[in-house]
Amino acid sequence: MQLSKEYNLGLVLSGGAARGFAHPGVIKALHEFDMNPDIISGTSAGAIAGCFYADGYEPEEILELFKGKRFLDFTRLRIATTGLLEVSGLKKLLKKNIRAKSFDALQRELVVCVTNFRTGMAEYLSQGDLIEAVIASASIPALFTPVRINGDHYIDGGVVDNFPIFPIKDRCKDLVGVVVNTVGEETGRISIVSISIRSFQLSMSSEVKHKKGLVDIYIEPEKLKSYSFMDVKSGPEMFEIGYNEAKEILSKRAPIISTLQERKSAP
Repeated sequence: MQLSKEYNLGLVLSGGAARGFAHPGVIKALHEFDMNPDIISGTSAGAIAGCFYADGYEPEEILELFKGKRFLDFTRLRIATTGLLEVSGLKKLLKKNIRAKSFDALQRELVVCVTNFRTGMAEYLSQGDLIEAVIASASIPALFTPVRINGDHYIDGGVVDNFPIFPIKDRCKDLVGVVVNTVGEETGRISIVSISIRSFQLSMSSEVKHKKGLVDIYIEPEKLKSYSFMDVKSGPEMFEIGYNEAKEILSKRAPIISTLQERKSAP
């Protein structure tokens, strides 16, 4: 006997630094097809976008919050053994704009993937301090300072699981997965920061290939290859890329979407 699912539609959002601007673009397209995710599972940039969406922000509102910013607006140099930078600017933005201070206060359920530095295992947080969990999920190792939660240190969830399907897969009737970590040529200036992010990107890319067949609708905008992982200023362009790619894919998947709608209305 198959157990009933808690949620009609789940949304899985990968990490990908500045390319995460594509995530709210995809959500905008989902809304236009009357597909409103009930639960979100995200890593790193996906956790950030998922946090704002679960807090009740519309896709365009998420874009506006980050629009006009630079990569350095979210970080502060820190001379320490645990990381070069602190994500103090990002933390400030989250604290100022996220209305819910805990997972329980969100309008949609959110699962945030982090990596426990001590155990080397992925952990999926859905309770406790929301802001600290999201910051931890986006703390690229060696580049950003780890986040201490309940006595343990946590780093970017993408180290172990950049496409966190499994925490919600068995709880949803259907899943949409979005990957913004597509590997392309790196044309930006070489620096310690760019080397760290590029190396991290390459290490994450192979893991996703084995999971994309596990979602009902898979979206991976190829045009994001042209954008650096630190290219925050091009956020509006990446938002549109995510939107257009999702709209095109959803338009071609009418039978699947029809089935999703039928399941949504089913008891």
